Amino acid sequence: MARGLFSLLWLRKPIYIQARFSYLHMKYLFFSWLAVFVGSWVVYVEYSSYSELCRGHECKNAICDKYRTGAIDGSACSSLCEKETLYLGKCLSAKPNVQVYSGGWGDLEGVIKCQIEKVPRYDLGAEIEKRNEESPFNKPTKGTSVEKFKEMVFNHLKTKVGELSNLPDLVTLVLSVADYNKDGLISLPEARSMWTLLQLNEFLLVAVLRDREHTPKLLGFCGDLYVMEKVPYGSLYGISLPWLLELWIPAGVRRSMDQWFTPSWPRKAKISIGFLELVEDVFHGTFGSFLMCDVRAAGFGYNDRHDLKVMDARHIVPEATFQEAMRERRCAADKDCLYGADCRTSCDLTKHRCTPEVTRPNLAKVCSTLKDYLLRGVPADIQEELEKQLYACIALKGSAEEMEMEHSLILNNLKTLLWKKISHTKDS
Repeated sequence: MARGLFSLLWLRKPIYIQARFSYLHMKYLFFSWLAVFVGSWVVYVEYSSYSELCRGHECKNAICDKYRTGAIDGSACSSLCEKETLYLGKCLSAKPNVQVYSGGWGDLEGVIKCQIEKVPRYDLGAEIEKRNEESPFNKPTKGTSVEKFKEMVFNHLKTKVGELSNLPDLVTLVLSVADYNKDGLISLPEARSMWTLLQLNEFLLVAVLRDREHTPKLLGFCGDLYVMEKVPYGSLYGISLPWLLELWIPAGVRRSMDQWFTPSWPRKAKISIGFLELVEDVFHGTFGSFLMCDVRAAGFGYNDRHDLKVMDARHIVPEATFQEAMRERRCAADKDCLYGADCRTSCDLTKHRCTPEVTRPNLAKVCSTLKDYLLRGVPADIQEELEKQLYACIALKGSAEEMEMEHSLILNNLKTLLWKKISHTKDS
């Protein structure tokens, strides 16, 4: 009987093995199919995103078509469209309407930016940047005199930065940039390029702060395409990760990881001093005040000497423009009065309009960004004082004009504290 039972089990064993093999085979096929499906979906999403975000060829073709017909001109036009010594490299775009590429121009490395949309826009929730024309490059019109163009520029800049006593100096500066070949004349194509560029906040800031060390140099332009100096280190701190990993990493862990990838503390102190100097440059500067409305680490970088550089100035906006736009904005609560990530005003519930004054000055927002950056690895002998100064800075409320003395005192105290600690080191 035992022998018969053993024979029965022996006969059933191949059936069990076969069933087990079929199950594993099906499981393998299922997961293989799932991996192929997920992989294909990821590739499709990445390709679709890249195709939507990276349309540099369209931008170049549109610019060069206008250049060849004589509608626009600029210092970069010939290199881009004829000699092809200016080329678009790696795509860095974050939004489809603003094309951003690394690129080369002969021996120079730069960042190329181009506005691809031709529709008018003035959306306070997105950009305080305006194109009045349905089609760019149609102003000034043929027959406009140089004097009339100067008047156009003057009135435009007065709207942007306010009525300043030295506004004619800013007009002269802008016209000197427009006259790229320095022949003392401004042609109609040059004027059209400059007029279109002046609608952009970033280009205006670059013109206003062209001699300041914390603004990348303007290398050239053609239409509303412009080339900026490349900043070697493209973020104040942090590391770039694949988007799939980003989904699974908690925000707190991500912030800690970002702080691991930073320079030594003395070098961080020097970069931070540059950040504070930038606040001075944009607050009551030579040509009016500007508001920093997105003070994220990704918007600022630094060079090999650890000098801070602005990477993305689209959200550094003229205060006069911001205030005028806010006065016209309807609201039901304070949350409706926000531009960018950092420029917030309050809602006047009696008029259901936003008030024009920001609730936090530039300095408080910069200190919030620098707090963890500076306190990680700080020397013990200044830790307590640095914490005290940073928290006092973060607590600043109201516009800088309302607290000018306190604002200036905290800013100078922070700069002095950091500089005294690193002035004797090679990092200074």
